[in-house]
Amino acid sequence: MEIQNDSPVNPKQVTSAQERGNPADVAQSGDFNNSNSKKKKAPDTEGGTAKGTILSIKLAPATDLWTTLKNGSVKLRMEETCCGGVSPLTVTQMFQKTVDLCGDHVAIGFKQEKQWKTLTFAQYYAECRKAAKSFLKLGLERFHGVGILGFNSPEWLIANVGAIMAGGLAVGIYATNSPEACKYVALHCEANILVVENANQLKKILEVQNQLPHLKAIIQYKFALEVRQPNIYMWKAFMKIGEKIPESKLDEIIDSQVANQCCTLIYTSGTTGVPKAVMLSQDNLTWTANTAGKMVDIKPAAREKVVSFLPMSHIAAQMMDIWIPMKFGAATYFAEPDALKGSLVNTLREVRPTAFLGVPRVWEKIEEKMKETSAGSSALKRKIAIWAKDIGLKAGYNNMYGNTHVPCGFALANSLVFKKVRVLLGLDHCTKYFTGAAPITKDTLEFFLSLRIPIFELYGMSESTGPHTVSQKDFFRMTSCGKTMDGCKTKIDKPDELGSGEICFWGRNIFMGYLNMGEQTREAIDKAGWLHSGDLGKFDEDDFLYITGRIKELIITAGGENIAPVPIEDSVKSKLPIISNAMLIGDKRKFLSMLLTLKCYMDDETGAPLDALAPTSVVFCHKNECPATFVSEVLRKHDPAFYKAIQDGIDAVNSKATSNAQKIQKWVILEKDFSIIGGELGPTMKLRRGVVLKMYKDIIESFYVD
Repeated sequence: MEIQNDSPVNPKQVTSAQERGNPADVAQSGDFNNSNSKKKKAPDTEGGTAKGTILSIKLAPATDLWTTLKNGSVKLRMEETCCGGVSPLTVTQMFQKTVDLCGDHVAIGFKQEKQWKTLTFAQYYAECRKAAKSFLKLGLERFHGVGILGFNSPEWLIANVGAIMAGGLAVGIYATNSPEACKYVALHCEANILVVENANQLKKILEVQNQLPHLKAIIQYKFALEVRQPNIYMWKAFMKIGEKIPESKLDEIIDSQVANQCCTLIYTSGTTGVPKAVMLSQDNLTWTANTAGKMVDIKPAAREKVVSFLPMSHIAAQMMDIWIPMKFGAATYFAEPDALKGSLVNTLREVRPTAFLGVPRVWEKIEEKMKETSAGSSALKRKIAIWAKDIGLKAGYNNMYGNTHVPCGFALANSLVFKKVRVLLGLDHCTKYFTGAAPITKDTLEFFLSLRIPIFELYGMSESTGPHTVSQKDFFRMTSCGKTMDGCKTKIDKPDELGSGEICFWGRNIFMGYLNMGEQTREAIDKAGWLHSGDLGKFDEDDFLYITGRIKELIITAGGENIAPVPIEDSVKSKLPIISNAMLIGDKRKFLSMLLTLKCYMDDETGAPLDALAPTSVVFCHKNECPATFVSEVLRKHDPAFYKAIQDGIDAVNSKATSNAQKIQKWVILEKDFSIIGGELGPTMKLRRGVVLKMYKDIIESFYVD
């Protein structure tokens, strides 16, 4: 049961610590942060629990808002009103409550021999308990890691939740990690157990297992074992190992857990140094799932459905695929491992989710595919689509500002185009379309808005347990990442004359600290308890937040001018539809230059970029007197008309520059597109600028040779 205040409260936006007082004072108010069980009379809650039920609240002793110890505890940032006052819950308490309410509802859907199979919440919960007991039998110690290495699957979820139930730390490891990167994570979290997907992932661990002193067992959850060792188990055998562990022993461990201690680690990508382990408490997960789910209008009785395909090691995927569904009784269906290589739409058509989260590159890929299909249709169909999209865009903007008026012809456009597009995409039942984890262009947002698919931006970071600002159908603006979540606060630190400054967070979604990294934690959380995001942003008059840049990505030219690269890069991609990726160069340089890649086909198996140009690229080439169909041909032939077209696009971007220092002086087309497998993109397809700078150092230096 949780304490819930249902009175509507709008989150207060503040621009300085003085305007809101010291948030640390708020954290110290109330009676939750103590070492003893408290008996508190609870008001009505949405969970169906009887009015006046006595609630026992246990928290570990804590004097500070952060810690770097794996068994440490923190003071919860309790607020006296709104969602900030909801009673703390552990993961298992939240899970048990949902099982009580929705035990027979579908919790997990997965393909087995090309047929969809499902688990109810009651079955899911029972499987997690089995996994927890087996972890205990294998020797999992309190606050030691259970690393999970592989693509999203029921086993991934069960291992993750089972590890938490058993008192360990659930630790996702990116499936694209090298053996050395896997070793770093396993050593750092002192992993007792590693759960791997298949022989390829097992091979990585076997290469480094002798350097992992805490490792006791390895579990493979797909396909047959190719290596036999006493400490390696297949999933089915693993799930039986703990059968003789008494349920009472597991219950004792579960009952000993408290909401203000760590239960999961999210490792950063390590693009600016070694990966940091973001420590998330049980309260971080349960409170954020509850608050974010309500903010984006997830309804418990609606039997919502989501499709899981983004890397589960990332907090955005965990929140969308594990914790929010667990809180609200929603079903998570698993896509095929090649989802990002083309099969995702097939899964969407079969599942027909009610909510869908895609990182910007996923939305861009869908957009590109739709444009390719449209280019091959008849002239009449293209004209109808253009007419309908114009109506759809006007209607979308009307709706954005609360105007329910629809333009003339909307009903016909909806019948001829909008409904059919959503059916083709498998989004005809979807009412919530989200994006996050990286910037998305206005062009892509307007493309989908014109088709009556409004994409709602979310903003946050691993250190804020995922979302901190959210958008939804009742409040969204083009290119804004929404409004601050209820129970949280946002501060713009040291704003400039335009109101732009560093975005700082406050709320119960703020992480506990970086495991064993005191200096880095102090850099992230200031003395007053604010989390510094490293992002630059500003609020408009309606409290919508806009991201204007990232401090670490800011280019400071030799002349001292600060330049945010993303808006310029987005403008180039908008002007030149052939460009897949654009990266601005110029830090400490006399002028700006840019690396460009062309849109091309990707290998379905590996995701590696191929030499063959994508249809949109071929069309662009032919329009500009270049007969090429391969990237290598474009570079070899160097057709003047083609290169002039690229320069014209660059010139168009430069014409909008606020100063000469912000103009692109030189550019080059690279031999291949950026990719995850190539290392230029992270697991969520976010540009890894540091990696690209190293990879193309010689080309970059050639720009600046006198």
